[in-house]
Amino acid sequence: MNRPRATAVVLSLLFVSSAYAQTVAQADQGAASSAHSDEIVKMRMQIAAANKKYNQQVAAAKKVFDHKKAEAAKERDAAIAAAHNGQ
Repeated sequence: MNRPRATAVVLSLLFVSSAYAQTVAQADQGAASSAHSDEIVKMRMQIAAANKKYNQQVAAAKKVFDHKKAEAAKERDAAIAAAHNGQ
């Protein structure tokens, strides 16, 4: 009865240690991929950087738009309130 339990414990420890080793290896590959020599990888990295910059610029433009929209809504609400009050 103790032997199957011991086997299960050993197998689970092996699984956990191999998963940890894979995670560490992937982290090492991620650090090394920034200086990759493959042209396709470089191209994809440049595309990803361009997309990131574009998304940042769009987000900034959306913030400006939302601010201007809120200002216009305030003016509209004030004009509507004035109209309701007969001014």
